[in-house]
Amino acid sequence: MARTVGIGHQNFEQLLINGNFYVDKTMFIKEWWENQDVVTLITRPRRFGKTLMMNTVERFFSVEYAGRGELFEGLAIWKEEKYRELQGTCPVIFLSFADIKENSFGEARKKICQSIRRLYDKYDFLLEGNCLREGEKELYRMVSAEMEDYLATDSLKYLSDYLSRYYGRKVLFLLDEYDTPMQEAYVSGFWKEMTIFTRGLFNSTFKTNPYLERAIMTGITRVSRESIFSDLNNLTVVTTTSEAYADCFGFTEQEVWDALKEFDLSEEKEKVKSWYDGFTFGNRRDIYNPWSILNYLKTGKVSAYWANTSSNSLVGKLIREGNRRTKIIMEDLLEGKSFHTEIDEQIVFNQLTDNESAIWSLLLASGYLRVERFFFDEEWGRDEYDLMLTNKEVRIMFRRMIRNWFGRDDSGYNEFVEALLRDDKKEMNIYMNKVALSTFSSFDTGKKPSECTEPERFYHGFVLGLLVELCGRYILTSNRESGYGRYDVMLEPCRKEEPAMILEFKVHNPDEEKSLEDTVKAALQQIEEKKYAVSLEAKGIKPERIRKYGFAFEGKKVLIG
Repeated sequence: MARTVGIGHQNFEQLLINGNFYVDKTMFIKEWWENQDVVTLITRPRRFGKTLMMNTVERFFSVEYAGRGELFEGLAIWKEEKYRELQGTCPVIFLSFADIKENSFGEARKKICQSIRRLYDKYDFLLEGNCLREGEKELYRMVSAEMEDYLATDSLKYLSDYLSRYYGRKVLFLLDEYDTPMQEAYVSGFWKEMTIFTRGLFNSTFKTNPYLERAIMTGITRVSRESIFSDLNNLTVVTTTSEAYADCFGFTEQEVWDALKEFDLSEEKEKVKSWYDGFTFGNRRDIYNPWSILNYLKTGKVSAYWANTSSNSLVGKLIREGNRRTKIIMEDLLEGKSFHTEIDEQIVFNQLTDNESAIWSLLLASGYLRVERFFFDEEWGRDEYDLMLTNKEVRIMFRRMIRNWFGRDDSGYNEFVEALLRDDKKEMNIYMNKVALSTFSSFDTGKKPSECTEPERFYHGFVLGLLVELCGRYILTSNRESGYGRYDVMLEPCRKEEPAMILEFKVHNPDEEKSLEDTVKAALQQIEEKKYAVSLEAKGIKPERIRKYGFAFEGKKVLIG
């Protein structure tokens, strides 16, 4: 009989006691312990079992669970005789930043300090007896949500000291989701303040802490050493491209096949593979995201489970506000193509808006992209990759995201596409202007017509919106060579009876055109002069079946002709 799938469990003990479905990952404990690294930072995408693993490590080592070896009976780690002797022998501090999602530095700092205060509350027994001196007891009581920086920075080192003194052994420190405050700080605009505060806290806790035996930090990204790890030279970093712990987070294909067999779903292997396979960690290319697999086992239905567990606000912001090349690459990715790029896995958040490589590095770390091929450029000493969208689930997520950019008036957007297909220019203008009013303000469309960076940033976002609506009916390309130049958008029909379309965008320039009507004429004239239709005609599409549209933009006004 198949075990019950419990969704959202992050408590190892509860999971085992309830007899819920569980994939044994306890050999991570042996691998990590034998590597003997002082501080290990492990980055994995969200919902890949990081918190459950940290909880498992706590239950295994913590003195609070001494004599609770029965929790691990039957699991892989308990077959290792020497590790049975380690169970329950270490003081363990477990802290999580998963809930630090405030939109101001003051509130975020307060919540971090509040989390530290709760840790102190857990160990209030230290105030009894003579383990702590009177001055230390006074400091202990001063730890609070409003404590000053000098105390907040050293508070975790002080607690390590107190616990190691009490138990006669140095502490293990587990910090889960260390980078959540950093991501929120970037999105909300207080990156600098958060960086300064976090750098001091991490340096004290992980670098200058003589009471620390070992530590594990988990997160989604590897934040740049220059940002918060500048003083931390004892850090071992394990990213999605590292060989270490490659099969410890996420399910391997064999583990998924075993689960499908347990739930009498073996005939669904190919469907499950197309939806949820594709994650690559180190040399393992058969990793599935566990959140979606668990939801599939529970419901028996495929859906974008993992992609729907987050707002994806940072990813959406970077693509929506990215340059023209970023949007063109996204078009190719949505069509199932790969692209070649340099990757630096040290994410510098305050460079994301200026450094295209940083965007792709973030998407790779977050699980939205997978590695197809790896190249090492020996001459320049840099890592380069061919990357693709991870799987069907991720493609669906991006299509929905792009559509939502235009979703403030869904009916207007859908009706615009229908009018385009009918060649109804009057209705196209009505609905496109409705969409423009609700959408343009969220995009950088450029301030001056002469800026070749282009006001087209928005228009390529618009192209992606069209792609979502017309995918499967048209092959849509943009900014590609044809005739004597590069067209803006081309829609090549998948069925012979459908018309082809060429769309040219122009921003109204009052120095060159008197009106939007003149801008439309200039766009249509460019289509003819540059002979953009040549590539369509070469594929056997007759000229009379090729529609040509000029789009003129001025602020939030649009004219289509």
